[in-house]
Amino acid sequence: MSKFLKISEKQYFTDDMDKLINYEDIKLPRRATTGSAGYDIYSPCDFTIAQGETFKFPTGIRIKLDPGYFLAIVPRSGIGFSSNIRLSNSYGVIDSDYFYSDNEGHIWVKLFFPKCENVVEAITIKKGNAVCQGIILPYAITEDDDADGIRNGGFGSTSKV
Repeated sequence: MSKFLKISEKQYFTDDMDKLINYEDIKLPRRATTGSAGYDIYSPCDFTIAQGETFKFPTGIRIKLDPGYFLAIVPRSGIGFSSNIRLSNSYGVIDSDYFYSDNEGHIWVKLFFPKCENVVEAITIKKGNAVCQGIILPYAITEDDDADGIRNGGFGSTSKV
């Protein structure tokens, strides 16, 4: 069974999260209703993002996944519809082996607020607001799959040579 966890206090200080939130206040993702597919992921701090800007932040969370599953990080419809804010990479993939990386599989989020007419110039997100959601999904591999690499890192780590 998959499980969300906080990163360790050591990783919390390594990633300078102490400047954003108290360790005890890190919120683990939760589903809002019994029919929700996604687990809401929360902002650890207040921040303002203006049109044309990005904002990247650590969440303080990680996920232990069953073999054959990954976590899809997707936008929350409410934040996208109301403000046009979106994830910078459109769709994030957290692989099951990311949990074992040196950074403990610490999940970060990067939001983008594109320039748009008829939309406010800047949006303030409050600490504790749900900013995106994670959906646990199965995946398949091909019969001739021969992957034997070991992950150690996050963003783009499997394509580093």
